[in-house]
Amino acid sequence: MAAKKKIGRKIEGWKAKSWYKVYSPENVGKVYLGETVSDDPAKLIGRVMTAPLSELVNDYAKQNVKMKFSITEVAGDAAYTSFIGHEVARDYIRSLVKRRTSRIESIVNFVTKDGKKVRATVTCFTLTRADQSQQHLIRKVISEDVVKYGTENELGVFVNAIINGEISKDTFRKVKELYPIRRIEIIKTKVDLPKIQK
Repeated sequence: MAAKKKIGRKIEGWKAKSWYKVYSPENVGKVYLGETVSDDPAKLIGRVMTAPLSELVNDYAKQNVKMKFSITEVAGDAAYTSFIGHEVARDYIRSLVKRRTSRIESIVNFVTKDGKKVRATVTCFTLTRADQSQQHLIRKVISEDVVKYGTENELGVFVNAIINGEISKDTFRKVKELYPIRRIEIIKTKVDLPKIQK
């Protein structure tokens, strides 16, 4: 009898919950991300949703990139999100590492034009092994270029520039003038959103 009562309470609890459709931000196409359930829409605020970039832009080549969003607004049965970061799959990054070359990583912090605090991790893959002074110079150019772009633009513009590769291409051209490189990737970002009272 006790077991039956427990099952009954569980079913009743689910009946009290509602499903909400979750969407990506407008600057990322306001794409349907999936559904989530809650007994109170206020409890959805801050909930994190993830999706492969390939699904957002309909490009299978971008399946190695995971986008992260946090629910910031609920209207009816729809939940809207803000971008809070992205990350490139580690297996994919490892596949880009070649023998007798250098992988140079830079971590930069900046505040976007619309006041969002961002931390970005940028990785550069060289064609030949770079010495310490060359790596230092490459990091300097990458850091300056990414920070300049980030501070001069709003977060939405910065995110789109990651998606379409604009920042990586621009930085690649500048670094290539100093040292032979194969690729530059912004492999990870994290956005600090202000805490929202639920």
